[in-house]
Amino acid sequence: MKLIHQSYVKNGAGEIKVVPEEAEDMWHVFNLVREGDRVTGTTFRKVAKDSGTGAESERVKIRLTIQVEGVEFDPEGSSIRLKGRNLTECEHIKLGAYHTLELEPQRAFSLAKPCWDALDIERLRSACDPQASADLAALLITEGLAHLCLVGSSTTLVRAKIEANLPRKRGPAVAGYDKAFDKFMDQVFGAVVRHVDWSIVKCLVIAGPGFAKDTFKTYLEAEAVRRDVRPLIENKASIITAQASSAYKHSLKEVLALPAIAGKIKDTKAAREVAALQEFYAMLGADSSRAFYGPGHVLAAAELGAIQTLLISDKLFRINNVAKRKKYADLVEGVREAGGEALLFSSMHVSGEQLNNLSGIAAVLRFPLPELEDQEIVEEV
Repeated sequence: MKLIHQSYVKNGAGEIKVVPEEAEDMWHVFNLVREGDRVTGTTFRKVAKDSGTGAESERVKIRLTIQVEGVEFDPEGSSIRLKGRNLTECEHIKLGAYHTLELEPQRAFSLAKPCWDALDIERLRSACDPQASADLAALLITEGLAHLCLVGSSTTLVRAKIEANLPRKRGPAVAGYDKAFDKFMDQVFGAVVRHVDWSIVKCLVIAGPGFAKDTFKTYLEAEAVRRDVRPLIENKASIITAQASSAYKHSLKEVLALPAIAGKIKDTKAAREVAALQEFYAMLGADSSRAFYGPGHVLAAAELGAIQTLLISDKLFRINNVAKRKKYADLVEGVREAGGEALLFSSMHVSGEQLNNLSGIAAVLRFPLPELEDQEIVEEV
C-alpha cells in the first residue's frame, strides 16, 4: 500500500490518504475502516441529462465524503463497499443522502478516524511495508481436485479451484481416464502460469496426498520446456513438493509447518503464526495451566503479568463496541510492554481460522496458574 499523506496522533483523531496497490492491501483497508469513520473517494453516478431529443443518462465522476455506516468486503473481487451518508455539498447527491462508495486497488482514498489506536497504527505500518507481500504459492493437488493458493503476510487467497470427474483406472474406462487426467493436468498448469507471479513469489509448493503432486511436478517441468515458459524454467529450483493429508485449503497448515517450507518463508507473518499456534497446542498438551484460551482467562492472566505469547485474531477488532476494542488494544500493548510477544492473527490465514475456533484469543504463559485454570471466568462486556 502506498501512503500519500498522514496526519494523526496515537489515541487521537487524524487522517491518512493511501492507494491500495494489490489484493492484500484491501484486507488491511477492511480492518482499518469502521462505522463512524469518514472516507473520501471517487465514485461514479448515473445522472439524467435532457438533450432536447429526450432524456439521456451519463456517468459522472464525483468526489464524495461519507460517514461510514456499513462495510462489506469481497475477497475474490478485491473490493470494499462502504455505505453511509454523504457529507459533501454536491449537485448530484443531496447532503445527508445515503450513498455507496466502492474502494478498489489503484484508486486513492482518504480515511479520517476519531481515534487512531495502537492496532490501527500497526496495521497501517504493516500494510505500507514493501517487504510484506504474497511470497509463497501453494498448489494443493490430488487426482481430480486442485486448489492454488497465494499466501501473503496477512491473507491466504484461493486463486484457482480445478475439479475434474475422472473415470476409473481399471477396465474398459482406462483410456478415458488417461485423456481426462491429461486435460486436468493441463488446466492446473494453466492456472499456475496465470496466477503465480515470480517477481513476487519466492517458492511454489506442490502438496497433497499420494503421487499426484510428484506426477504434476514432472508434468510442469516438461511442459514448461515444451512451451518455453521462461518464468517456470528459470525458477525450477524454487518449485518443491510436500506431503499433505488432502487437497483442501485447511491442509495448508500442515504445509506451512514443514521445516523445509518454514525455512523458505521464515520471515513471513504466516510462518510465525503457524509456529506460535503449534507452540500453544504443545503447551496445552504438556501443561494446560500454562496455556489459556478465551477472553476471560487470558485477560485474567494478563493482569498477573503472566503472558509470554499472546495469540489474538483480527476478527476481535472488527467490532463497533469502542470499549471492548480498547480493552483488547490495551491488552496487546500491555503484553508487549511487559516483555511478551503479541501476535495479531489474520482471519484470512488458516492459522487465523483455527484460532477463531478457540474464541479468537489464546496465550502461552510464563508460569503455571492452576488456580486460575479451574475457575470459570466470564468476560465482562
